[in-house]
Amino acid sequence: MEEEKRRRVTFEQVRQSEEIKVYIQQADQSLRAIGYTEHSFAHVMKCAVTASGLLEQLGYSERECDLVKIAGYMHDIGNVINRTDHAQSGAMMAFRILDKMGMPVEDIAQVITAIGNHDEGTAFPVNAVAAALILADKTDVRRTRVRNSDLATFDIHDRVNFAVEESQTILDKEAKTFSLQIQIDTSICAVMDYFEIFLNRMLLCRKAASFFGLTFKLEINGSILL
Repeated sequence: MEEEKRRRVTFEQVRQSEEIKVYIQQADQSLRAIGYTEHSFAHVMKCAVTASGLLEQLGYSERECDLVKIAGYMHDIGNVINRTDHAQSGAMMAFRILDKMGMPVEDIAQVITAIGNHDEGTAFPVNAVAAALILADKTDVRRTRVRNSDLATFDIHDRVNFAVEESQTILDKEAKTFSLQIQIDTSICAVMDYFEIFLNRMLLCRKAASFFGLTFKLEINGSILL
C-alpha cells in the first residue's frame, strides 16, 4: 500500500526544493571556509546537465537521464557535514530527502549509488548513472570556480583552475571517445601542475568512460596527454 503511494520524483521537483537548496548553499559555505573552489549551484547544475546530456546521447532512457540530473544536483550536499567522506554522508542525506519526497526505492537506489561513488578516493562507476556523474564532476575545471581574487596567494588548486581559459567535453560516438579539451595559460599553471592535482581524477574518468565502452582522452593546449 505504501509503495502504491510513491510517485516519480522529477529533477524539477528536486531543483525547486528549498531544503536541498539550503544544504547546497551551506555545503558550499563550508568549503569556502576551508579554501576549496566553488561547489555551489554553478557546479552542481553543470554536473547535472553534462551527465544527463551524456546519457541522452548514448541512448539511455528519459528516466535515467532525469535520475542522473538529480544525482548531479545533489552529489555534494554531504559537504554540509564534513569534506571527509562527503560522498557517503551525502548519499545518506539524499536517501532521507528522496524517501520523504516519495521517490520509488528503485530510483532512490540509482541516485544514492551514484552520489556515494563520485569521490575519487572511494569512487567506482558501478552503473550508468554513477559513471556519467563521475565524468561530469571530474571534468568541471574552469576559471570561475576560483574564489580567491589575490593571485599572489593562490595555492595549486587555485592556479590550476584559474589557468583554464576554455574547457569542454566532447562525446564522439563514432570514435568511441569521451574527451576533455582544455586550453590553459601556462604562465599561470604548468601542465605538470595540472597532472599533480588531477591525475587521480583523470584515471577515474578513464574507468567511467570504459563503463560505456568509450576511451577517455585528455587534451591540453592541443596535445593529447591521456
